Amino acid sequence: MSHHVLRRHLSMPGLLSSVRKAFASIPDTIRYREYSLSDCLMSGLALFALKYPSLLQFDKQAYGNKADPIIVHNLKTLFKVGKVPCDTTLRKRLDPVDPTSLRGAFNAVHRSLQRGKVLAHFTVMGGYHLLSMDGTGYYSSKQVKCSSCCQKHHRDGSTTYQHQMFAGAFVHPDSTIVFPLAPEMINKQDGTNKNDCERNAAKRFITAFRQEHPHLKTIVVEDALASNGPHVKHLKDHDLRFILGAKPGDHELLFDWVDAHPDTRSLTRITRTGKGATTHHYRWLHDVPLNDSNFDL
Repeated sequence: MSHHVLRRHLSMPGLLSSVRKAFASIPDTIRYREYSLSDCLMSGLALFALKYPSLLQFDKQAYGNKADPIIVHNLKTLFKVGKVPCDTTLRKRLDPVDPTSLRGAFNAVHRSLQRGKVLAHFTVMGGYHLLSMDGTGYYSSKQVKCSSCCQKHHRDGSTTYQHQMFAGAFVHPDSTIVFPLAPEMINKQDGTNKNDCERNAAKRFITAFRQEHPHLKTIVVEDALASNGPHVKHLKDHDLRFILGAKPGDHELLFDWVDAHPDTRSLTRITRTGKGATTHHYRWLHDVPLNDSNFDL
C-alpha cells in the first residue's frame, strides 16, 4: 500500500497533477481566454522542468508549425497543456500574476512529500529539518523596468533596475536533492518609494512559513547577513532553531570575546583534512554575546 501511494503521488505525473490543480484555483483576471492561465503557468513550469536555456528556445520548439512533436506531446500528455502559448502570450499572461498566488502549488508538492513520508527521511539532529535560506537576484537591467523594480543608483548617475527574492529550501548534508519552498519577492512595495530589502523579505518568509508549517521541527541555516539581533529574535519568536554564519568584520565583539577567553588553548578543537591539502580547524565556546546592542543574545 505504501509503495502504491509513493508511486502515485510522487511520480512526475502525480506531482504535476497536484501543481496544475493548484494553478487552476488562481483567479484569472483577464477576459481574453484563448489561452487559459493554467496552460500558461504549466508552460512556464515546463520551460524550467525541461531545462530550456531561454524562453525563445522554448518558443521555437514548443509553438508553431515548426514545433518539435515530442516536446508538444510531452506538454499535452505530461503537463496537460491544452494550447501552448507563444513567448509573447506567455509574458502577457504571466507578468500580472501575483507571486503569492503560487504558494498553493508549493504547498501541494509539500503535502505529497509528507504523504509519501519523504521528509521523514530528510531529517538531522534528532528529527529536525534543515531549511537553508538566502536572498538571490534573478533580473537586472538599466533599460527595462517596472513599477515593482528595486533601484540601485550608481555614482555615474545611471540606475540599475532589479528584481530579487528571498528563497528557502529543505536540504540534507548527504543528499544533492533539495525541496524548495515558496519564495518571498524583494520588490518595491505598493504605495512606497523605498526599496524593499532582504531583511524585510526574510521576516515575511519566516512568518508565512510558520503559518503553513506551524509544528515542523526546523533548523534554519543562513549566512552572516542573518546574524543580527532583530532577525535572531524573529527566529526565536517563531520557535525556529538556527545555525548562522558570522564574520570578524561584522561581529567584532563576538570574535574579540572568543580571543579574550582566559585560555583559548582550552577550547575544544577539531582538525579535519578535506580534499587535497585543505585542513579545517574547529573550536567552540558557549554563551558568547552577539554584539554590544544585543548582549543578551
